[in-house]
Amino acid sequence: METTRQKKVSRLIQKELADIFLKKGNEIAHGKLVSITRVRVSPDLSFAKVYLSIFPPTNQAEILTSMQEHASKIRFELGQKIRTQLRIVPDIVFHIDDSLDYIDNIDKLLKS
Repeated sequence: METTRQKKVSRLIQKELADIFLKKGNEIAHGKLVSITRVRVSPDLSFAKVYLSIFPPTNQAEILTSMQEHASKIRFELGQKIRTQLRIVPDIVFHIDDSLDYIDNIDKLLKS
């Protein structure tokens, strides 16, 4: 169960990463819209799992690989934004959020 502190930190990270992707997302994901659906932070606030939604959904694996390659640069930019609020900038690991695909699949199965 997430503590209140974890929830606040995850919302802060989600907001700031969304701002970074809005400004510099085209450098990492050329021609794709990348949005952050969820951020999970470890209890010690040193590790963050960032779930991404990519539109259009073609070549998601390539975009995820590109995100992982640029993770240190993204973490540095995040650190510049949140350095007054957090002492330690968490390590970032990106994951594809496939919950929308799962929902679509369930809808198709229920309709047939």
